[in-house]
Amino acid sequence: MSMNLVTLLYLIASICFIHALKGLSHPTTAVRGNYFGMAGMAIAMVTTAALIIEHGDGKGLWWVVLGLLIGGSYGTWRARTVEMTQMPELIAFFHSMIGLAAVCIAAATVGEPAALGIAAEGSHVIPPGNRIELSLGAFIGAVTFTGSVIAWGKLSGTYKFRLFQGRPVVYPGQHWINLAMGIATVVLIWAFWATQSHFAFFLICMLGFVIGVTLIIAIGGADMPVVISMLNSYSGWAAAGIGFSLENSMLIIAGSLVGSSGAILSYIMCKAMNRPFLSVILGGFGGETAAAEGDEEQRPVKQGSADDVAFMLSNADSVIIVPGYGLAVARAQHAVKEMVDKLIDKGIQVRYAIHPVAGRMPGHMNVLLAEAEVPYDQVFEMDDINSEFGETDVAIVLGANDVVNPAALEKGSSIYGMPILEAYKARSVIVNKRTMATGYAGLDNELFYMDKTMMVFGDAKKVIEAVGKAID
Repeated sequence: MSMNLVTLLYLIASICFIHALKGLSHPTTAVRGNYFGMAGMAIAMVTTAALIIEHGDGKGLWWVVLGLLIGGSYGTWRARTVEMTQMPELIAFFHSMIGLAAVCIAAATVGEPAALGIAAEGSHVIPPGNRIELSLGAFIGAVTFTGSVIAWGKLSGTYKFRLFQGRPVVYPGQHWINLAMGIATVVLIWAFWATQSHFAFFLICMLGFVIGVTLIIAIGGADMPVVISMLNSYSGWAAAGIGFSLENSMLIIAGSLVGSSGAILSYIMCKAMNRPFLSVILGGFGGETAAAEGDEEQRPVKQGSADDVAFMLSNADSVIIVPGYGLAVARAQHAVKEMVDKLIDKGIQVRYAIHPVAGRMPGHMNVLLAEAEVPYDQVFEMDDINSEFGETDVAIVLGANDVVNPAALEKGSSIYGMPILEAYKARSVIVNKRTMATGYAGLDNELFYMDKTMMVFGDAKKVIEAVGKAID
């Protein structure tokens, strides 16, 4: 196989990845985007396998095939069995594996540079430029691995281990310690560049593993969607760094695409949550103040039943549904779809309002509604739907909290400036929650106490199913 053909195949795979990203930018083209991504990855894997056969004795190919079988089988099984509430944890797990793979490849290259073609046969001398690329790729990969493990634990919410809990872990001098480790890493990268010391490389990896933990433990559960997208970016840059060392254009292009798109998504998420972008990179945002504000005495609220909800909806001309993470937990998306179909049959206009950070990962609510086959023309992003709340008869908030909290409009609030879905402007508001517990930000929600608001407590699926029966 000529290098011209290899380059051409890698270019085709790269074009597929670009179209995959473009397709994933909108729900209507997401399936097509996934097909492009799978095609690109298949081309890249087959091309790489052909290179292994041509430039080696073929024995190493069996290890590649074994890895593909194990990884492909596990990925297929998880994709078929994962629940919607577990999708964020699964994504964090995948990011961690990409980071660990980057560390392992870098370590193997440092140990046997000739075997990977970056040193002369029988030589262990790595070119100075490659030393920097390898150390950066290994460091970013190590940060991605442990950071993603912590994010996985925080997103799961089922472990008592303190580092896996949603509340930020803070301690005196935290940022100074992180800064000191960052400076030490820079010094070690210089040392590895100057001496090719394996011990320096080992310390770079160890510091990366530690920094990945110390950065993410300081971030609260409310900010996990931003963390997920940023770790996605890190995994891409780690792959690109290794690609430069191995002179593999496919790794460079794919890693750069993932890294840049993840960074852009992180910026968009930060803007949606009113978070400084630099704080995401450095860690330690999301806060302690918000957690303290939620410890207020509960006030009385207006409560209703499923029958009350059915009556209000049946007599409305327009309804906007605001889905949140509670809807995913209850697996109520199909019940909501059935209820909405009944309302539409009655001539009632029904739309869904999506906040960009609702749920625990970017696009969580879009995926949730797509699973229930909700028509895309009924789903609206925040900027497109906010102006419609004031003319809407009923807004139904299902398992959402912070993304509809009017506290974001009040100076001094920990979420001040965060764009929200303006459900409070609707003529009537129905809020379904299990309890009056605060959201991730730890803030009381004034929307729940408004005269126009009716609280309906209980599991979202059971409540919506009861509403659907009452509508009949």
